[in-house]
Amino acid sequence: MADYEPIGDRFMDLRVPEYAYMFGFLQADGHLQQGVGQKGKLSVEINVRDVDLLREFQKLTPYNSSITERTRSTNFAKTHHSATWTLCSLEARTTLNKLGLPYGRKSKAIAPPRGEFSHRDYLRGVIDADGSVGYTNKGFPFVSLTTASTAIATYLGHRTQEVTGAERLVKRNTRDAIYNVLYTKETAQKLAAHLYYPNCLSLDRKRTAADSLAAWVRPANMRAAYTQRRWTEQEDRILLELNSNAASAEELGRTELSCQMRLWRLRTGQVPLPSDH
Repeated sequence: MADYEPIGDRFMDLRVPEYAYMFGFLQADGHLQQGVGQKGKLSVEINVRDVDLLREFQKLTPYNSSITERTRSTNFAKTHHSATWTLCSLEARTTLNKLGLPYGRKSKAIAPPRGEFSHRDYLRGVIDADGSVGYTNKGFPFVSLTTASTAIATYLGHRTQEVTGAERLVKRNTRDAIYNVLYTKETAQKLAAHLYYPNCLSLDRKRTAADSLAAWVRPANMRAAYTQRRWTEQEDRILLELNSNAASAEELGRTELSCQMRLWRLRTGQVPLPSDH
């Protein structure tokens, strides 16, 4: 991986791809703890096989930090060898907190940053921390994310639709109120190629898995992939008149997410308004 030169006011500038990725990873898998007075720490514990990523975080951070290792028993393994990166700087913690990394329990509270940031790098950080990339039991490419955050699940849906054209109705599981968002086949290929570009900061094993998805070819006897349904001017008029995602979805036979995205694009000038507006 590359060497970085973080300096002063550039720390956690989310327009920088490496910081956007790092912040996404920290939001999903980091823990910001507040102690008495100005004491506290940020910590990230991951499997020791991924310790190189923590070393990259250390390079990117112009404050003293440490990496330690430990072996312990867990519910999933008799011996779990992990590595933990710890950062205590109040200035660094304050910066991260202002950007949207909450203190304490955060799984439902996290959301994409406000303002400018590198979207695909941020999303790759979230996927590396709380998602999976690879092949299903049936041999289909997939990209998935498990999150308790409505904002993050919705954001993934928005970004994937922009990149691939595929729509997903994002819903919590009734059993545990968690979002399990899954993309497969060509959609997964396109999303993985977009997120895991050459020389990007990422977990090596997930980047390797993402690269491998490009080799999959839809079998000749498998039904053709979904073709994106294009918006018409009449649909845009209905969408603007109803001004309701739920009502528009029912009227047009589309998902609420699709209606929400289209309405946002119309209002922000990303797509032209109908000729009579």
